[in-house]
Amino acid sequence: MTPGQATGAGGKPTTVFVSYSRADQKRALPVIELLEQAGFCVWWDGLIEGGERFSRTTASALDTARAVVVLWSQTSADSHWVHDEATSGRDRGVLVPLSLDGTEPPLGFRQFQFIDVSRGRLRSEADRIVRAVAALHDAPPVPLASKPRMVDRRLVLAGGAGLVLAGAGGAWWVGLIGGAKASANSVAVLPFLNMSGDPEQVYFSDGLAAEVRAELARNALLSVAAQASSNQFRERTDDAKTISRKLGVAYLLDGNVRKSADSVRVSAELIDGRTGFSQWSQSFERPLTNIFAVQDEIAEAVTAALTARVADPGKRGASETGGTKDVAAYDAFLRGQDLFDQAANEATDRAALARFDEAIALDGKYGAAHAARALALAVIANQYVPAGQRPALFKDATATARRATELAPKLAEAFSALGFVLHSGLLDWKAARAPYDQSFALGAGDADVLTRFALFCARTGRFDEAASAMDRAIMLDRLNPRTYRQQGQVAYAARRYADAIPPLDRALELNPKMGTANSVKGSCLLFLNQLDEARAAFEREPSLVVGLPGQAVVALRQNRQADAERLFDRLVSEFGDIALYQQAQVLAQWRKPAQALDMLGRARAQNDAGLIFIRNDPFLDPLRQEPEFLRLLKSLGYA
Repeated sequence: MTPGQATGAGGKPTTVFVSYSRADQKRALPVIELLEQAGFCVWWDGLIEGGERFSRTTASALDTARAVVVLWSQTSADSHWVHDEATSGRDRGVLVPLSLDGTEPPLGFRQFQFIDVSRGRLRSEADRIVRAVAALHDAPPVPLASKPRMVDRRLVLAGGAGLVLAGAGGAWWVGLIGGAKASANSVAVLPFLNMSGDPEQVYFSDGLAAEVRAELARNALLSVAAQASSNQFRERTDDAKTISRKLGVAYLLDGNVRKSADSVRVSAELIDGRTGFSQWSQSFERPLTNIFAVQDEIAEAVTAALTARVADPGKRGASETGGTKDVAAYDAFLRGQDLFDQAANEATDRAALARFDEAIALDGKYGAAHAARALALAVIANQYVPAGQRPALFKDATATARRATELAPKLAEAFSALGFVLHSGLLDWKAARAPYDQSFALGAGDADVLTRFALFCARTGRFDEAASAMDRAIMLDRLNPRTYRQQGQVAYAARRYADAIPPLDRALELNPKMGTANSVKGSCLLFLNQLDEARAAFEREPSLVVGLPGQAVVALRQNRQADAERLFDRLVSEFGDIALYQQAQVLAQWRKPAQALDMLGRARAQNDAGLIFIRNDPFLDPLRQEPEFLRLLKSLGYA
């Protein structure tokens, strides 16, 4: 021990400094007790004599502490002493912020995730806060499990306090380099440049970036911008600071790939979005057979660069998260993903399916390929084939998706695919709920998983969960028009028509030719009784199967009988049985219940995917008291 060094109650040098407002002392004592029970030597102002707030010993304890635990509250947020002590911890990268009453940290400290110490959760979350502090020490403390159960008068008098630390699987965020208006642990992975000299290899460089992005997104410590938003900057026409600002992230991961017949060279660079300067860069040159190791190395290096200290996050094996060790299977999968993401037409979707089949033939345990195959089958069944062919395709899709969840029990996309097939294909929302919920639990960092979950929740009446998931998806994917369209769809399903219009307008601002967005906007305006505006929106809808029904309903509302009949006849002649549900919507609004119910019965016989909207669909409100409609709802699992 050095002269002047602070010591704790047992005379040992202190390694944890606890900062709080004197008014909060009763609530601070259980936290101090917890840290002491875990084996840390704790400095707090009860150790100094005479109630002196600051002394030379206090300064020494603060300056030498391995961890500065700050207890924010309404009171301490206004304390200059607590601000100064928190600043010391922040600047040295040893800050562990807690909140005693749910109060957010004041400005200057909000870029750090904090532990919400409120509402009696101390006992259940004790181990988590100990891990957070332990990550700042050379060696972990004695585990709480080996300590006697805490029964202390200070804990009883204070009433306890709960602790929640953002993280999962035993991985704890403790401090992040820098600070920015964007979350300090946020990063966007830009499309890696293809340096191979062969334009046909773009799928490989894009796929490699996507795999690194997915690996990072599985880490609960990080907030990773989604692929669609990141890919807006493929051409790199903006500088790093501008790209970071537009994506709402603190860091960018950029890179390039040079692939030859038997080797690959990947150069990656982590850029601070505030300054535009490089924080870390590295080149990896490996045999092509080691491409999976390169992905892991890049992801691990970025995580290490973004986090000051990270305890073991419980790294999962490739099989658990759907990966493969077969390079040829991986290549086929990337080619399939590239085709499927184009969403161009039946030909590209079937070509993608063939690539996923190829990947599975090469590695039958490739979970991600099974999940992708299931989605491709469901899309083909819903969009391209006659009704008689759908049952066999959906049966295949369901079996494939279930296999994906068995092979990759930690792959969110596998459970999301199963939920999608069960709900959109088999119309079994009850069976779809469990896999969708599991996809949400595993995929909080995946915008596509979040939006799929949100739409399912909205269509089955879980509106608050849907809105929350969409807010998270928007944060991750703020330049993707599809995400804003889906946010509008979620609000529309909840019948918050006015709230739905701004995100739909944002979607159309980003992509004026986007399908479905004008139709949903027109529906909102229709039910707000803004008929002229609704008509204009429906007429702008490029997807006629959803645009024509709205136009026909508005026409009749405006007493344009001939126009209404012409539009409905066009819907029937151009789309036939593909649009049975849409025909039912029009007939219901035209107050022709018998005909509308007949169409819905035919749609049910074909498992028409439109029926996923039936629970909340305002177009069908005129039918809701009809006994036949109630029987249909019951057959679909809705009471």
